[in-house]
Amino acid sequence: MVIPPSIEAVQQALAAHDYVAERSLATTIFLALRMRRPLFLEGEPGVGKTEVAKVLARMLQVPLIRLQCYEGLDVHTAVYEWNYARQMLQIRLAEATGQVDRDRLLAEIFSPDFLIARPLLQVVQQSRDGQAPVLLIDELDRSDEEFEAFLLELLSDFQISIPELGTIRAEVPPIVVITSNRTREIHDALKRRCLYYWVEYPTFEKELAIVQRRVPGLAERLAQQVVAFVQALREEDLYKPPGVAETLDWAEALLALDRSELDAATVSETLGALLKYRDDLEVVLQPEVQARLLEAARMREG
Repeated sequence: MVIPPSIEAVQQALAAHDYVAERSLATTIFLALRMRRPLFLEGEPGVGKTEVAKVLARMLQVPLIRLQCYEGLDVHTAVYEWNYARQMLQIRLAEATGQVDRDRLLAEIFSPDFLIARPLLQVVQQSRDGQAPVLLIDELDRSDEEFEAFLLELLSDFQISIPELGTIRAEVPPIVVITSNRTREIHDALKRRCLYYWVEYPTFEKELAIVQRRVPGLAERLAQQVVAFVQALREEDLYKPPGVAETLDWAEALLALDRSELDAATVSETLGALLKYRDDLEVVLQPEVQARLLEAARMREG
């Protein structure tokens, strides 16, 4: 794994993998790689936080291991669990053959062969020989505070204790990217262990560059209209403003329909690629709102 030698090299490497990053984000990523500190990315959904981890894994040519957080996520689901079905089968097989040596049987069924490694254990196991995967802990704010406390301990020393097997340690610290949509506050103790970056909605110029890179077949004029429309749309009173991911979905939908410009009919027919809530759709489909957004789109042409 070769870490880019400068901030400029990080920015160029990200661009080579179609991720447009301003210098401030490239600087934070560079420092996280150099200092081996977790990178904590916070911001609205759809602004490209998760994509940072995916691009880093491709850029550094290392595996990406993803832990998707959710309410009720527990340590066993995130770290490891025993293959109980296989253990029971082994016990019954031993009983059927009359070869029940209790100590030997226990040692066998609580061996690595019967262990199911979940994302956090996988990361520790693979962090060796100078190589380390990228660990993406996605949407940490969806998990419970109890899991957050466990994660804090893991990030301190990157080791996991399994009572039946002992302690497994990472030989080198993995590259950790933690994301949060800020549906709840993450504890300060965890944030202090990380380098923090707030990911804003992109500027018009940055979002246009993203669309042009990710949807290269889209006509330049239409790409400008799409981005300007979305930028103006985020200023409306919506339940869930569209992120960059939705902008790209909409651009791809318009390309698939072979459209060359935005008009009221096109917007009405394809708005489901951009907005995901009925109330938001009803707001944008109001004639006066739609006219205002289309006017904003046409004003940014060229």
